[in-house]
Amino acid sequence: MARPAVAELEQELMLVGRHSALRSPYGAVPGPDAHLERSAYILLSRIEIEGPMSIGQLADAFGLDTSTVNRQTAAMLRTGVAERISDPAGGMARKLRITPEGERRMRAYRAWVVTGLDDLLADWPQRDIAAFSGFLARFNEAIEAKEGRPWPREHGSVAG
Repeated sequence: MARPAVAELEQELMLVGRHSALRSPYGAVPGPDAHLERSAYILLSRIEIEGPMSIGQLADAFGLDTSTVNRQTAAMLRTGVAERISDPAGGMARKLRITPEGERRMRAYRAWVVTGLDDLLADWPQRDIAAFSGFLARFNEAIEAKEGRPWPREHGSVAG
């Protein structure tokens, strides 16, 4: 039987997933400069860290079917936030790279979300925010280890 604190954690995680403020601060819609589909933001964030990636590499990184990633990346190509390039290492698979427009929109979207979180947590002391971030990173890293798909993190981050 699960420990009581684990059952409480399940309840809180379920509630986190339902809060629209985490997806769009206070239900607001990002301005045109920051408009980006959530799946595009996550895929672009991974490409930002790792550099150009093929659809197969993205599917492996996220544990998704290649057809799912293909649909998501097709939308990214249509909106001009990513482009296909030849593999810089000379491989056969074409890779996806962030376009300047994609980089601009990703940074604007990230700034919009960070501003919303900063506002939401305005009455939290910095040490509590850092502790919460550290616990979330530890939690995510445990999931990633279990799944065998770590998310590359920058050294020197709050959690790292």
